[in-house]
Amino acid sequence: MSTSKRRIDRPVTPLKSKRRKDAQSRLDSFFSSPTTSSSSKAKANGFASAEESAPCYESLAVDSFSYAPSSPSISQSTDTPYSFLAHALSTINSTRSRIAILNTLTNTFRTILMHHPHSLLPTIYLLSNTLSPPYSALELNIGPSVISQAIQQVSGLTSASLRQLYSSTGDPGDVAFMAKSTLRTLKPHPPLLVTALYKSLLKIASCKGQGAIKEKQRIIEKLLVSAKGEEIRFLVRTLSQNLRVGAVRTSLLTALARSVVLTPPVTLKNISLDGSKEDLSSIQPVASVSRRKSTEFSRDELLSKFRSAEKLVRKIFVQHPSYDHIVDALLQGGLDELPQRVPLTVGIPLYPALGSPVRSFGEIFERLNGMPFSAELKYDGQRAQIHASRQSDGLVSVRLFSRHLEDMTSKYPDVTGLLQALFERHTDTQSLILDSEIVAIDHTTGSLKSFQALSSRSRKDVQLEQVDIPVGVFAFDLLYLNGEILLDCSFRTRRSILRDRFPSFIPDNQLLARFQHVNSCDSEEGHDQLQSFWESAVSRHDTEGLMIKLLDHEVYNEDRLETRRKPLSAVYDADKRTFSWIKLKKDYVSGLGDSLDLIPIGAWYGSGRKVNWWSPILLGIWDADQGRPVAVCKCMSGFTDAFYKVYSSHYLDDASTCSKSRLWDCELGGFKPDVYFKLDVVWEIRGADVTLSPVSIAARHLMSSTKGLSLRFPRFIQVRDDKELFQASDALFLANLWRNQQGKSKEEQDEELIDVDVESIADYSETDDL
Repeated sequence: MSTSKRRIDRPVTPLKSKRRKDAQSRLDSFFSSPTTSSSSKAKANGFASAEESAPCYESLAVDSFSYAPSSPSISQSTDTPYSFLAHALSTINSTRSRIAILNTLTNTFRTILMHHPHSLLPTIYLLSNTLSPPYSALELNIGPSVISQAIQQVSGLTSASLRQLYSSTGDPGDVAFMAKSTLRTLKPHPPLLVTALYKSLLKIASCKGQGAIKEKQRIIEKLLVSAKGEEIRFLVRTLSQNLRVGAVRTSLLTALARSVVLTPPVTLKNISLDGSKEDLSSIQPVASVSRRKSTEFSRDELLSKFRSAEKLVRKIFVQHPSYDHIVDALLQGGLDELPQRVPLTVGIPLYPALGSPVRSFGEIFERLNGMPFSAELKYDGQRAQIHASRQSDGLVSVRLFSRHLEDMTSKYPDVTGLLQALFERHTDTQSLILDSEIVAIDHTTGSLKSFQALSSRSRKDVQLEQVDIPVGVFAFDLLYLNGEILLDCSFRTRRSILRDRFPSFIPDNQLLARFQHVNSCDSEEGHDQLQSFWESAVSRHDTEGLMIKLLDHEVYNEDRLETRRKPLSAVYDADKRTFSWIKLKKDYVSGLGDSLDLIPIGAWYGSGRKVNWWSPILLGIWDADQGRPVAVCKCMSGFTDAFYKVYSSHYLDDASTCSKSRLWDCELGGFKPDVYFKLDVVWEIRGADVTLSPVSIAARHLMSSTKGLSLRFPRFIQVRDDKELFQASDALFLANLWRNQQGKSKEEQDEELIDVDVESIADYSETDDL
């Protein structure tokens, strides 16, 4: 008889049987009194509430100016207790106020900087729900069954009891919190610490091969036993990769910058952003009317320093997105040395520049107001940021990154070989960073193929001899060359260097990719040539439309009436969506001005011919502030029968990807679907227009109306496997589509977009390819 068989047949010991019965009786008692509050039920039935189990901390949502980061309960520990971080997460989870979230994050970082600076990096990763930079591809890869098994093993509940909890709460963290409350231990376990927890998560991510699942479950069980109160809830949400809080990247970077200004690490000299020494401890909040005149100036001065620090930290991050390097630099040299310690680096991707959509070719001339621009073909491929450098041994190192910074070098050995051949051809080239589009081509004719053909290539560890879909690299920007950063140069300058230094090139080795420049037409060639170029782009099957790029910086004219508008710049604005880059797709000439990338979040049971499928599907935009989707419309058009079968089998009723209970966090507004989908995919959707809706609450906070926005006659176009949830269309993008279709003037749009300028668009819009 095998070991596993003996384990199954082994009788349950009296101790385990008593423990399971005791847990089940408490659980039954918990559900038997619906009129009793959760906290009183917990106390009445022996449940350990969060307040009873966790240390008591001061409020973190208070004004950062008045917060005192000294904390005896934290200073006595060798590391930041996870209970403190759980307290911060609970505070963030209880509010939708951006001010309160920023204060909470800032005060959290300040406390850690004062007591345990070494735990700042693990804290940021735990708050961001990640383990490492996006280009390192380090993932937990924990299935829901592993987490459920661990909860069941620690709590002693049966699988049926756990399903009952899931049906009642709909959240794995809440399930674990309630299940763990039935557990009693003979001796207290040491407190869970932030750094130790982060190391445990790294260990889980590194588990590979045979026995990996058991090892992951063992680590999770150990963490669950040590966790107490609210720690349990957020620990399991972290393991499930769904913290359900609105602490997004922009908020984390803002809070980090503010915390370093207010509470510089003890290892640093207290130096301001402009290099002058000062004592920030003397800056106090406005405490009373009598002191207001003497303190108001200091507060305003500090707010100015906040803006400078935030701008600096965000700029550094989008050009070098590594919390590891940024936190280490801040702890070692502060804000002043940050640009020198964390520069733009070959091999570490920067966030790509983004384009703003417009509805018509004529609007381009109105937006750019006579400034010279270039119209480039928008190819139907995959955007690729190519890094290459010559090593000391003469070999050329090449790395390729996707639009959302994932390393895809192993997917394109033919592109790697192309860059190595390019360096052999140009011996004076030592390093470069290119922005480009990789497009599938016909190797015989050189004609372009669709993105669907490109997506059929294998994704990882491809051998050059195994490449079955040849590609071409269409370069359109040069960001770095031989140690010189070109981001602040005008697009005309960058393009000129790119074309002069690296002309089109077809390697002798037919297995390698081809190097070409995007086809373009400049406005200086005349309106007729531009119109002809546009018509040619519309007629081609292998392009999506045009990208319009400002060639030179706009000269600011003080006599112009539009004094509020910032002059356009032709620099490479990483992670920003401005009108220096404009996107015009073919379908802009009719119907809705742009397609949207939406998230399937639920569905209704089909009827008639679609009785065996889900129809319609509930779709949502991404709300960055809340960190979750918001329902926007139903969709039942554009699906083929084959696709219906595929996604209906993916979203099986009562499976891990589909549930009648709300297991996955989303905002529904007035929609009430029959089932809810696991949030794991993005679809491209096109519609007739954007309309006000009494049911949807999407983008309602950006409208001068009590109604939200919805999409009329939505139609499915394709699955966007290349996009993550946070890259789906957001509220600002949807609101701008609605305003544009109303035919309002730019001045009217500016009036309505209160507190939203060109720079802030990037904070809300991290979506789309260009």
